[in-house]
Amino acid sequence: MTTVTSPLSGRAIGLAAVPDPVFAGAMVGPGTAIDPVREPTTAVAPVDGLVVSMHPHAFVVMDADGHGVLTHLGIDTVQLNGEGFELLVSKGDQVKRGQPVVKWNPAAVEAAGKSPISPIVALEASADALSGVAEAGEVASGGELFNWN
Repeated sequence: MTTVTSPLSGRAIGLAAVPDPVFAGAMVGPGTAIDPVREPTTAVAPVDGLVVSMHPHAFVVMDADGHGVLTHLGIDTVQLNGEGFELLVSKGDQVKRGQPVVKWNPAAVEAAGKSPISPIVALEASADALSGVAEAGEVASGGELFNWN
């Protein structure tokens, strides 16, 4: 079982509340979303593993069991072309849970007209593979979001 922890501090809102039909419909995969605190912050690795995809606005860490966890910082933030995001690791790096991955400012994303709501998704998982999914309440960076069985 893989425990996935929050890469951000904020409020868990669940995927259905994400203002994007692809994420809200769990078409990318099941998981949850965080409405982050509106201050400069650092997104951290949600699991120990290998960074298999790295973009300013999104990254995937694959754990030793082959579970890929996507952290997508905001909605439509790809349109910001990396502006306001600082990468702290590279594709191919090994990371530990809680290790800083990307510095960004959710308030600046919002000021640019994008939603800072951040989906955290279990890639290529079935909905019944997850348990204990946090869909409400405050979550600290490093707090448990869900278990991937």
